Amino acid sequence: MGVVQICKGQYFWLEPKNAFENFQEPDIGLIALAFLQGSFAYGGWNFLNYVTEELVDPYKNLPRAIFISIPLVTFVYVFANVAYVTAMSPQELLASNAVAVTFGEKLLGVMAWIMPISVALSTFGGVNGSLFTSSRLFFAGAREGHLPSVLAMIHVKRCTPIPALLFTCISTLLMLVTSDMYTLINYVGFINYFFYGVTIAGQIVLRWKKPDIPRPIKVNLLFPIIYLLFWAFLLVFSLWSEPVVCGTGLAIMLTGVPVYFLGVYWQHKPRCFNKFIELLTLVSQKMCMVVYPKVEEDSGTEELNEDVEQWRQPIYQPAAPKDKAAEEP
Repeated sequence: MGVVQICKGQYFWLEPKNAFENFQEPDIGLIALAFLQGSFAYGGWNFLNYVTEELVDPYKNLPRAIFISIPLVTFVYVFANVAYVTAMSPQELLASNAVAVTFGEKLLGVMAWIMPISVALSTFGGVNGSLFTSSRLFFAGAREGHLPSVLAMIHVKRCTPIPALLFTCISTLLMLVTSDMYTLINYVGFINYFFYGVTIAGQIVLRWKKPDIPRPIKVNLLFPIIYLLFWAFLLVFSLWSEPVVCGTGLAIMLTGVPVYFLGVYWQHKPRCFNKFIELLTLVSQKMCMVVYPKVEEDSGTEELNEDVEQWRQPIYQPAAPKDKAAEEP
């Protein structure tokens, strides 16, 4: 439809003199906020990293999938926006709550209903991918002992992390208490990019402190450094432009600190607390029909087996008494 519009001569807002005309005062904070909101559309680049354990030949297929998907998604989004501006002005784009729907109403006539259905299908596809990958974060965190051990369990037949999926669903519903979608995108975008930057910085630190550890997928340090510079610009000016929204996002993130001290750092918990968590775990196992993943004896090293045994230790396990602990070798 965009090509047809251009062939009809409807490309007024694509001409450079009109495309780069300022219709409001330039502001560096708004530019950073625009990048933050626009980057939400490209947020899927990191999701595949969460499921590397389930990929076939991940060291080859993971980079290949990223190299193929990022240019493809960029092509689709850029040319979709080119099509939008053939039918709408920048002011109309900003005023519309659903740009694709408005675009369809202007050009499709009686067939405009196709666009809302297409958007809904696309949304369900995005949610399906997000649920599939994001639940693995809770699954891995539980294996490391940072979350209740029931989240590290899988279904006895389907081998899917049912508790982690349900936990993802509940946390997602809690995010929907706000009705302003742009505010929610700013919340999620700011928190996501904050953690992306911390993760990339950790990669640089590990490359410096532990240069000899195995790295099946290795990139030049120039790329994470460039990313960190862009990351700093994005977060600093977004915080300056929307201090309340970004500050709220930081506050949401900091709610994990007391949870960490309560669930992980605090080792000597009361017996009643441990009993409650143990009962909750048992009930969850029966309701979801989940158990710890089975590890084949010949599939890992001794270090892996030790890690698995550590995963199976719940975070509520009470510490051994001092006299018994002293007798143990």
